[in-house]
Amino acid sequence: MSENTNWKLKPGVNIPPELVDDVARIACALKSLSAYTTLALEREDCPEDLQKIVQDGLDAMVRVFEW
Repeated sequence: MSENTNWKLKPGVNIPPELVDDVARIACALKSLSAYTTLALEREDCPEDLQKIVQDGLDAMVRVFEW
């Protein structure tokens, strides 16, 4: 796990050290996708289930990381 991070694992969350940085990168990408989705939802051609998929991912991140 990198020493300089803006996050830390919540107590009781166990991820192998070699995977923590990759999981954090995925989480950051999901946060970016959330911002994009917010903008995309203003368009009529946005899939209705996209917000739920993104929100489910964000909820999972909150269970794993302390931001």
